[in-house]
Amino acid sequence: MKNLPTDTASTNFIATHPLDLDDAAIVAAMRAGMRSMKGMRLGVEARGAFDAMMESIPPLDDVTYESGTVGGIPGFWVYPAHWRADEAILHLHAGWFNFGSAGAFRHFVGHIAARAGAKAFIPDYRLAPEHPFPAAVDDVLACYHGLADIGIRRIAVTGDSAGGDLALVLASRLAGEAVASGPTIVGVAALSPVTDLTLSGETYDTRVDADPLFTREQASEVVRAYLGSADPAHPLASPLHARLVGLPPVRIHVGDDEVLLDDSRRFVERAVAAGVDARLDVWMGMSHGFAGSVGGLKAATQALDAIGAFLVQKLNEGAGSPFVSSAAK
Repeated sequence: MKNLPTDTASTNFIATHPLDLDDAAIVAAMRAGMRSMKGMRLGVEARGAFDAMMESIPPLDDVTYESGTVGGIPGFWVYPAHWRADEAILHLHAGWFNFGSAGAFRHFVGHIAARAGAKAFIPDYRLAPEHPFPAAVDDVLACYHGLADIGIRRIAVTGDSAGGDLALVLASRLAGEAVASGPTIVGVAALSPVTDLTLSGETYDTRVDADPLFTREQASEVVRAYLGSADPAHPLASPLHARLVGLPPVRIHVGDDEVLLDDSRRFVERAVAAGVDARLDVWMGMSHGFAGSVGGLKAATQALDAIGAFLVQKLNEGAGSPFVSSAAK
């Protein structure tokens, strides 16, 4: 990738993070284990294995979980030890729009919620191919309005992979509608978001050997299952093609070894050009989903720490209500 700085200090809006030597050994072992999965067809029969992988993320002792419904959409609430009643994180899970569940992602989101000191809701948005575009987009918007109905006034939106797409779509949709009476979206943090469903990023070619998981052909299949006959460049499908003026602050973290690298780079470039407070962190040697290895990879912990610090800053700006203890919930 061109024009990237070579250390952890940001020049303009992009920062790179070198591969830690301890992480390098772990990554090498992980790559060896994933070699047989490269380019594998991602049918709905893989949902169980995908959820089991996310369930295996170690939970935190002081985080609790509770099923719930927001805006008519079922999901899971995630409560850290302390949180404010009028603010929440809305986390949109990964899975290429075809996989994933709120319950499977609750431990991962617990690490984000604990760092941010905010409760989080993970919706079970409808999945393709049973429910193609724009079902997931509509469910996410319903959750936003549902949070308002229960008194949430400040929302941080987070998401990973396809969930990052949905997070950025929600933010751009609300910015375009200029919703004055709804909750304030204080910021968006995304991990390796899918932003361009036309799959036109150069890194589908330049990172195809480095990426241990995905190929353009493989991505094309799951994207078709999600979009059906819809235009992949529709702004509610591909946030890269949306109007970005007026977006809240955006922070994106991505691995340098991802075919999706250009999805992050081009989105942040466009956002900055539109006057958005946006930043991209690129983690050398990391592949898609690296943040799920929190507790194993230093890069995962550091990326989540950075996201947590960003969310704390944005949620604290203008916060009014006192903290609530989960023990008193």
